Amino acid sequence: MSLSERITADMKAAMKNGDKLRLETVRAVRAAILEFEKAGYDTAMTFDDEVRILNAAVKKRRDAIEMYQKAGRLELATKEQQELDIIMEYLPQQLSEDDIRSELQKLVESLEVTGPTGYGKLMGAATKQLKGRADGAAIQRIAKELLGS
Repeated sequence: MSLSERITADMKAAMKNGDKLRLETVRAVRAAILEFEKAGYDTAMTFDDEVRILNAAVKKRRDAIEMYQKAGRLELATKEQQELDIIMEYLPQQLSEDDIRSELQKLVESLEVTGPTGYGKLMGAATKQLKGRADGAAIQRIAKELLGS
C-alpha cells in the first residue's frame, strides 16, 4: 500500500472515529502529497519522495514545538507533539542513538575519514544511507562527536 493510499484510508478512519487531531494531521500530510503530485513531475512518487515529504512535516512540527516552548505556550507545543507522533507512524522505524553511532562508525572506517576535514564526506554518505531512518540533527551531532569537530 502506497503512502497516499494509506493516508486516504487513515483519513477515512479518523473521520468515522471522530478523531479531529488525527484527521487534521493526516489531511496536512495528504495536502503535501497532492502538492507534490500536482508539481508536474513525470514520474510516480517514489519511497524517497514520500520520506522527503514526511521529513518536511516532521521538521515543521519540531520547529513549532521549539518555538511554542520558548514562548511558554505549552498547550500548543503539546498539540504539535501529538501531531508529530502521528506523522512518525508513517516513517520507517527510527534508529536509536546507539544504532546511529554504530552506523556512522562503520562509515568512518569504510571511508577512512579522520578529523573535521572528513565531515562533509561522512555526512554525504550518512544522509544517503540513513535517509528516513534517523533524524538529520542526530546524525550531524554524532558525526561531529566521532570526528572530533
